This record gives sequence, structure tokens and C-alpha cells, in this order.
Amino acid sequence: MAVDNVPPLTSDSPSGLAAVEREISRACRDARRERASVTLVAVSKTFGGDAIEPVIHAGQRVFGENRVQEAKSKWPDLMARHQGLALHLIGPLQSNKAREAVTLFDAIHSVDRASLCDALAKEIVKQGRHPQLFVQLNTGEEPQKAGIAPADADAFIASCRDVHGLQISGLMCIPPVDDPPAPHFALTAKIATRNGLKLLSMGMSADFETAIQLGATHIRVGSAIFGKR
Repeated sequence: MAVDNVPPLTSDSPSGLAAVEREISRACRDARRERASVTLVAVSKTFGGDAIEPVIHAGQRVFGENRVQEAKSKWPDLMARHQGLALHLIGPLQSNKAREAVTLFDAIHSVDRASLCDALAKEIVKQGRHPQLFVQLNTGEEPQKAGIAPADADAFIASCRDVHGLQISGLMCIPPVDDPPAPHFALTAKIATRNGLKLLSMGMSADFETAIQLGATHIRVGSAIFGKR
């Protein structure tokens, strides 16, 4: 779905969204990039429609959720009442939820194993819907975190394409909490370039400016917009 992801800010825009937009614009200027080259994914997980509606009214059109069930409980109604919204799944996806994910989401940022690739491929063919797909990297190789190790990324991306017939649009990463994020963003960008991938989902509330400097096309910002959970 093509959407205008740059809100036309007004005087009554939520203060968090307005502040994030100012920071994005400044980071884009510093990086000599167009503001339109960065999609802000407003992460609305755990927030209900009463918190989301003011952000929609302010012009934000792209939102992110972590769980399929939570998204199913609130987004069909919001999408019925507001035109031009896009919904991204940014959390882990179980293979048995692939059908619902393909139905509901316009992008899935957490492709990370063969069984999920197989389930997504079948549902994409069955439903005729083609969400953007991002391979999730585990750049810190943290055992508790999902994602493909950097050393395995090229082979996994090739398998997504050649074995499962998936069209991979980009890469996603979440750097370790205690690490400087820049090396992880730079590594993700390097892997994307050598695999011909144009989209980079990287950067959250605390580090999205660094991500923009290093080529992020999608930044995932929640608490800076909606407040603490």
C-alpha cells in the first residue's frame, strides 16, 4: 500500500509525534537526505484506539504492532474508519499465525526461519496479498533474541528467494541494549547492499537519528510518540 508517511503537522498534533517529526527532519537534513526517504512506523503496541486516534488525526499513517492477536483486536475497526493506513508487524511471528499476518499486515519485519518462509509463501499465493518482507538479523548474536546471524544472512536471503519464492524487500535489526547501535546499523546496511535490498528497518526511540545517518528507510518509534507503557 502506498501511503504518505509524513504527517501534515498541525497546532493540535500530539506533542510526542511533533517532537519526533522535528528530530527526523533534522536528522535527514544532517544526513543530506529527503524527509520522504524515511518512513516513521509509529509503534502502537499495548495502546488502545483512544491513544491511537489522535495520532491518526495528526496525519500519521504507518503503525507497528508486535503481536498478531493484539493487532486483530483493534486495527480492523480503526482501518474501517480511517483511510490510507498501513500496518507493520515488527514483532516475532509464529508460523501458525502466517495466514492472519498476511491478511492483516502490509509489512512483516521478522522473517527469520525456513518454516516461517514456507508458511508465508503458501499464504501469499493463496491470498494474493504481498506484504513487504524484511529479514530480521540478530547482529549481536544474542541467544535470547530472534533473527539470522550476520554470517548466515546471505545464504538465508538466497533461500528465501530461490527455495521459497519470496520477494524480500529489506532487513531489520535490533542492536543489543548495551552496545553502541552504529556498528550494528552499519553492518545491516552492508549486508543489505550486497544482497540488493533497498529497505532498512532500524532505529527506535533512543537511536533513530543514528539509524537515519546510516541509511534507515524505516524507523520504529513508540514511547517517544505514545509515552511510557
